[in-house]
Amino acid sequence: MRHNNKKNNLGRKSAHRKAMLQNMAASLIMHKRISTTTAKAKALRIYVEPLLTKSKDDSTHSRRTIFAHLQNKEAINELFREVAVKIADRPGGYTRILKTGHRIGDNADMCFIELVDFNQNFLAAKTEAAKPAKRARRATKKKEDKPAATDSKE
Repeated sequence: MRHNNKKNNLGRKSAHRKAMLQNMAASLIMHKRISTTTAKAKALRIYVEPLLTKSKDDSTHSRRTIFAHLQNKEAINELFREVAVKIADRPGGYTRILKTGHRIGDNADMCFIELVDFNQNFLAAKTEAAKPAKRARRATKKKEDKPAATDSKE
């Protein structure tokens, strides 16, 4: 029985799974968007969102804690310089998973996982949707005091 085993092991031993998530998290931070399978993306979201939350506080302790998880200096610098600044006011939900279909070879569900604040297409669409739509309707014509036309012949 698998009581209390909610984590997806992804068919890997723990060291392989840890290394894979570490590399995927560093790639996500560096490139802002990566393509992967849906199962890996869901596991990566659970792995990377606490790191993004911790990056909001730029202290030596938080840098060392995140470095223990990522082991990549370039990703750490990118995280604290660019990503943490953009997500500072967001209370959570830093990643978005967009499903793209199935892989040709083995029919695996594929998707993009991306950082929410870095997708310019979604941000542009959001600002356009936020503008109130102007409703075009006819103005009601006021009844003017015109004398009644008398066309009767007497």
